[in-house]
Amino acid sequence: MTDTHEIRAEVCLSTTDLRADLGFFGGTLGMRLDMIYPADDPSVAVYSGHGIRVRLDQRVGQNPGLRILTDNPAFASGATALTSPGGTRVEVLPLNPPLELPETDHAFVVRRLADQAPWVIGRAGMQYRDLIPSRLGGSIIASHIRIPDGGPVPDMVHFHKVGFQLIFCYRGWVDVVYEDQGPPIRLTAGDCFIQPPEIRHRVLEASDGIEVIEIGVPAEHITEIDHAMELPTPHLRPDRQWQGQKFVFNEGSKADWQAARIPGFVARDTTISANTKDVAGVNVIRKGQGDPAWSRHDADIHFTFVMEGTMTLEGEGKEPYQLAPGDAFVIPPGMQTRYADPSDDLELLEVALPGDFSTS
Repeated sequence: MTDTHEIRAEVCLSTTDLRADLGFFGGTLGMRLDMIYPADDPSVAVYSGHGIRVRLDQRVGQNPGLRILTDNPAFASGATALTSPGGTRVEVLPLNPPLELPETDHAFVVRRLADQAPWVIGRAGMQYRDLIPSRLGGSIIASHIRIPDGGPVPDMVHFHKVGFQLIFCYRGWVDVVYEDQGPPIRLTAGDCFIQPPEIRHRVLEASDGIEVIEIGVPAEHITEIDHAMELPTPHLRPDRQWQGQKFVFNEGSKADWQAARIPGFVARDTTISANTKDVAGVNVIRKGQGDPAWSRHDADIHFTFVMEGTMTLEGEGKEPYQLAPGDAFVIPPGMQTRYADPSDDLELLEVALPGDFSTS
C-alpha cells in the first residue's frame, strides 16, 4: 500500500447487543453512523468520530481487531489476513468490493400471515416481517415493513449497495425524497418505486399504519449514510441511470390493465422491466375473464405477495394452500402451478428476476 491509494482503518469491536450499542456510540459518545446492515435486523454498524472509525459486529467470530480498507488493486479480489512480527492479526479488504450475487437456491416457499412470524425492529425503527426465510440461498430478501405510528421518520440521507430494490406501498402513504428526482414524492397504496443501485434518498414522513413490501437483491446488502449530500438536489434528471437502471415512480391510479401472462387474469406492468433493462419485472395481477390454467415459468426468481382477496395455490406434488392478504409465495422455475378459486377482489404483487421470462 502506498500514499497514492485511499486507505481507511477500522477498529473492530464485538457486541452482544448492537441495538443497545447504537444509542451509546451515537448518543453518549457523539459518533457518526456511516454504515449499517442488514436493514431488516442489523448486526453490523460502522461509526466514525474523535479521529477513529469503529466497526461494531454482532456476528460470532467476526472480530479481527483491525481492518484496513484500501483501493489498492493488490487487494481488489478480497480479504487478506496479515500478521505483524509481534503476532497482531490485521485484515486487509478492498475499499469498494464488487457486489456479489449468490446463486439462487431454488425452492417452493409459502409464507402465511396467519403463521404469526415475528416482526423485528430494523433500520430507522421500522418493523420488518421476513417473507422468504431461506432467502433462496442469499439471492433475495422480501420484507413486509410497517410503521404503526405515523409522523416524521428518523432517517438520514443514505444509499444501498444492491443489484435491485423495489418499494411497493401496500397500505397508507409515505413521503420520500430522491437524488435528482425533484421535491419529495408521496407514495400511496398501489404505487411503487425502484431505487436504482446507490441512488441517495431519505424517508421523510409516513401515515399511521403505513405498510410497504420491499424487495432487495442480494439478500444481504450494505446501507451507507451520505453525510455530505442534501436532498432535494438542485437538478431534475429523470433520465439519469445508476448502473444501467433508471428511477421509477409508478402510480397505481394511472394503471393500464392488459391480459396477464397466465389465463384468467389481467395485469398492470409497472414499467420496471423496461427501466432496469430486464434486471427485474414487477406486475400487479387481478382476476380477469376465463378459468385459471396450469402453467410453469423459467424465471430464476418468481415471488408473489397477496395484497387483497383469496385464492388457492395448487402446485404439482404439493398440498393446496388457501391464501389470503399478507401471504406470500415463491415458485421455482419449471414447477407447474395454478391460481385456483380466485376471489373477485384478488390482487397480487408479482416480482420476477429477470424481467423477461417465459410462461408455458
